[in-house]
Amino acid sequence: MDLSQAQVSKLAAISATTIKRLEAAPEIRGSAEVLWKLQTALENAGVEFIPADEHKGPGVRLTQKLHAKAQVKLKG
Repeated sequence: MDLSQAQVSKLAAISATTIKRLEAAPEIRGSAEVLWKLQTALENAGVEFIPADEHKGPGVRLTQKLHAKAQVKLKG
């Protein structure tokens, strides 16, 4: 999505240090509130989280419409 840690931090209303820590961790760890804020911010920025099913594992994909909305929010 070409978003920096600082931009994700702003979108999620969490510190850039927290973003760095989450990215560097070998497994996902953090408070439920922080993870919820991050997921919500990424969804609002254009990431769609795809649950696993009986044939495939979980994943993500981008939605162009929401990405444009996030860019406007970052500029404002």
